[in-house]
Amino acid sequence: MTLRRSLVSLHRWLGLAAALLWLLQAATGTLIVFHWEIDDATVAGAHRPTDLAALQRRADAFAAAGAPVQSIWTSAGALDRWDLSLANGDSVRVDGAGDVLRTRRDGDGLANGGLIDRIVVLHQSLLAGDAGHWIIGLSGVLLLTNLALGLCVAWPRRDQWRRAIRPISPKPVAARHFSWHRAVGLWAVIPAMLAIACGTVLALSDAFASLAPAPPAVAAHAAEPIRIGMIQAIAIARRRHPGASLSGIDFAAPASPSWTVHLKQRGERVRAYGNTNVTVDAATGAITADDDALRGGAGKWLHNHYFAIHTGEIAGLGGRVAMFAIGLWLLAMIYMGTRLWLARRR
Repeated sequence: MTLRRSLVSLHRWLGLAAALLWLLQAATGTLIVFHWEIDDATVAGAHRPTDLAALQRRADAFAAAGAPVQSIWTSAGALDRWDLSLANGDSVRVDGAGDVLRTRRDGDGLANGGLIDRIVVLHQSLLAGDAGHWIIGLSGVLLLTNLALGLCVAWPRRDQWRRAIRPISPKPVAARHFSWHRAVGLWAVIPAMLAIACGTVLALSDAFASLAPAPPAVAAHAAEPIRIGMIQAIAIARRRHPGASLSGIDFAAPASPSWTVHLKQRGERVRAYGNTNVTVDAATGAITADDDALRGGAGKWLHNHYFAIHTGEIAGLGGRVAMFAIGLWLLAMIYMGTRLWLARRR
């Protein structure tokens, strides 16, 4: 009983100490489960099949206007819409025929899709850069610890499971809040811990990456001319991985004369952004690197699917709906835990 009281006390005070941050994380995480679809739905325009030649012409037009394209990525909300990142900081969404649907200029703030983007960054790093990644990662560790403590305290004896997972409403207010907090917590604590663990790994990975030393400067040399175009580079990558769909492409430039084609293979359990990356030399068309997401064993598979598990997309639409429900569950747990603490104080 002494150990149990200590666990209950630690669970309570950890929850109270970080409740506001966890509330923010749960609220923003719930809002952005379907943020790709929401963002695309706010952009007017027809849906047209993707024409790579049209995308190439649009990229050439931006380059001629002095704002070369640095990368093109699927919008993820629709298969036939693409986001072009320009060297001047602008982001342009186009349809499959290359027609401009929306331009978000550097400095537009919350307009032109900026609000959804800010909510995503708020969830990932509190809009605080590298320091925010550390805060989110460490708060995730605390949240996992607190959920584990709560699970230890709430775990019923073998003959009491039915009673434990069915909330009751006795007259004492504190007892009623405790019953609901315990029962609802047992409903979803295991999948919630799995999702939170993956999100914590993602945040801490970004945080530790910020500590890596900058790569050494490369001596300047005469670059080979770019002879391989975007369409050719994509075709070369797809020949290496037949049947893969295009997720995005990083453009070749005189200072970096290679195309990096991002593909999603059929065996990857992700929704839009595949983890297969093929680097194509822009001068010769030779493949200089091929990071095949389907090779490398269980460790690489897990590394490539942290995000998919965290967002639920690994299980398709049903998984994303489940992750939305887990976000609501966490909000409810924070609310009920706070109500329980206030009732016991009274």
